[in-house]
Amino acid sequence: MAVRPIRLFGDPVLRSASAPIDDIDDGIRALVRDLVDTVELPGRAGVAAPQIGVGLRAFSYNIDGDIGYVINPVLVDVSGEPELVGEGCLSVPGLWHEALRHPHATVTGVDLDGNEVVLEGDGLLAQALQHETDHLDGKLYLDRLPAETRRIAMREIRESDWF
Repeated sequence: MAVRPIRLFGDPVLRSASAPIDDIDDGIRALVRDLVDTVELPGRAGVAAPQIGVGLRAFSYNIDGDIGYVINPVLVDVSGEPELVGEGCLSVPGLWHEALRHPHATVTGVDLDGNEVVLEGDGLLAQALQHETDHLDGKLYLDRLPAETRRIAMREIRESDWF
């Protein structure tokens, strides 16, 4: 349907926990189409509904050309010792920092037909699953940064031209 604008750091929707989706209706179908259209742009690994201003539990992903979505995702498993990996966020443009993430993650949810979806992966997919479910819980990758790095990131945000 449409590529939606991304909400930026400071927008309250990004810091609010998202509500579960109870009924899959035309509005939810439109939301999923918009999430997929929005994540298809180059350089995007994932887009959570709050990033387009919708406080519902859904996200889209685009990992190595594999594009999809999950409704009501739950991060059910992470494994491996957390490690610092380079990470950015569309809602915090221009910043790139090392954030703590597990190397393996599993998310469960449903598709538009109500069928169970299980996404499991390592590397970038694991990172995206953790990043997007964080968004649905009202968290940003900035919350995963070591304290000194977070101070630097907050200074960069204050000095940015978009804040």
